[in-house]
Amino acid sequence: MSEGESAEALLARFLALKQAGDDDGVAAERSQVRSQLVERHLGLVRFLAKRFVDRGEPYEDLLQIATLGLINAIDRYQPAFGTQFATFATPTILGELKRYFRDKRWSVHVPRRLKELALAIGSATDRLTGDLGRTPTPAEIAQHLGVEIEAVLEAMEAGGALSPLSLDADLESEEGTRRLAPSIGVPDGDLELVPERAEIAQALDRLPGRERIVLRLRFFEGQTQREVGERLGTSQMQISRIEQRALARLRHVLAPPS
Repeated sequence: MSEGESAEALLARFLALKQAGDDDGVAAERSQVRSQLVERHLGLVRFLAKRFVDRGEPYEDLLQIATLGLINAIDRYQPAFGTQFATFATPTILGELKRYFRDKRWSVHVPRRLKELALAIGSATDRLTGDLGRTPTPAEIAQHLGVEIEAVLEAMEAGGALSPLSLDADLESEEGTRRLAPSIGVPDGDLELVPERAEIAQALDRLPGRERIVLRLRFFEGQTQREVGERLGTSQMQISRIEQRALARLRHVLAPPS
């Protein structure tokens, strides 16, 4: 590859490599081109990650999540979609970031005052975004609403529980559209494991962002180390090391006090 190879040319080469089989040489070149595409679009990743910096997560972790979304977009993009790659990648990256925050939230009872404040925060955010040309900070929202910043932060944290899905909602599946209510399952026989799962979830939150991503892809999405390596643009050996390091951290965090 020449230094002047455009992002469009790289993308075309990556698409060709996807059709060229899966022997070691092709897989290695495909992984290299994917990494180059990621580097070319890091500006987009940073721009979108910064939209979520006011939600209490470290910026470096947000970059990791956004980069994973970019890799998903690279792997899924096809010229037949009829859009530029950046146009296609943007909602994919945003979706990964939003799913990350959604997966971290717990279903809780939200007091009425927080519900009302959360709705007011949504309206204020839209208005201030238009006035400022950027997403407002919690302090700016608090000043606009005339409330304490602690109240704004509390309402933002609780906001994820304010939009429950109706039992009358329609679900799309391969068999067609059906209502949600008949799909509600029977009581979970593993309820006694809830405390242990909660403890593991809290321990996972203490891991660095890249280690969390690797464990999620490996043990929650069932991907192989090679598949994870390809998605993150690194080698299977490096993924193995990250996984071992992350599991060692978890064992240390979860170990009972001596």
